[in-house]
Amino acid sequence: MATGIIGTGSFLPPTIITNDDLAKMVKTNDEWIREHTGIVERHIATDETTSYMGAEASLAAIENAGIDPKEIDLIVFATLSPERATPSMSCIVQDKIGATNATCFDVNAACSGFVYALQTADAYITAGLAKTALVIGSETLSKMVDWKDRSTCILFADGAGAAIVANRDQGIVSSVTRSDGSNGMSLKCKERSTRNFLNRKTEDKHYIQMIGPDIFKFAVRKVPACINLLLERANWTKEDIDYYVLHQANARIINSVSKKMEIPIEKFPMNVDHCGNTSSASVPILLDEMNRTAKLKPGDKLVLCGFGGGLTWGAQALVWGLPTPEIPENEEEDTEETQEKE
Repeated sequence: MATGIIGTGSFLPPTIITNDDLAKMVKTNDEWIREHTGIVERHIATDETTSYMGAEASLAAIENAGIDPKEIDLIVFATLSPERATPSMSCIVQDKIGATNATCFDVNAACSGFVYALQTADAYITAGLAKTALVIGSETLSKMVDWKDRSTCILFADGAGAAIVANRDQGIVSSVTRSDGSNGMSLKCKERSTRNFLNRKTEDKHYIQMIGPDIFKFAVRKVPACINLLLERANWTKEDIDYYVLHQANARIINSVSKKMEIPIEKFPMNVDHCGNTSSASVPILLDEMNRTAKLKPGDKLVLCGFGGGLTWGAQALVWGLPTPEIPENEEEDTEETQEKE
């Protein structure tokens, strides 16, 4: 038996900001952003909160899994951008979706958040502490970005993804997570300071700051090493893998990992062009997109991999067990037309 994914869901806020929109705010242009990141547009929250988007993605995953929310006995919510310190995002989602029997807590591993949360759910299920778990990655990064800083505002976006996992015949085969706090300040965001009557200094506004070249080098070095260790533990070869579902940081990192590992880029699906970098939400959003467009088939071998702030990185090797959904003919035609345009 293994911890298998039995349902996926995602939510993207309807407001879209294109590269041309950003060019009106900072010194940049569509061509430069596409060349350096692969991003064309991104979804930005207006009234949507981190917990709201997480709940919407969760409801979609529950429907996809065909379960009653009361069957969920664990919710692990990954985020670095909650709208509250307490109650936790997971507790808010529990209430919104009616998962009254779930134990709830949040984790913060930045862009590795979903794979950390998935590993946690796997540990609970393997230990017999849970039977059915909801794993969520949701971010409202737009509130943490300085929209006058070209190095960050072109990258980050908002959205949520979720997966229902349970004990099944096929699922997670191996898992790896790692951290390096000594280099954590390469990607940082200071919390808003707490002021009281003893300390009435002017409140500073803090935004995400990133040393881009350092993060790029970190990702291109650690991701292949992590995947190689993962495959060794699973007793799989890199050729065995049907898809490498990586955190959608930017297209250049994913292309570099593909070249370094000598794996065809076709095995690295990407949606960064229309989603941007959604941190902990990027892996489950992409996974849901692949599931609902019938890209995945039962028995497919996948690697899920996240990497980012902390510094953190991690991955899971798993066998896909969900049946391939039937897509109406008109939707198939739309998908083919979209692919042709791309």
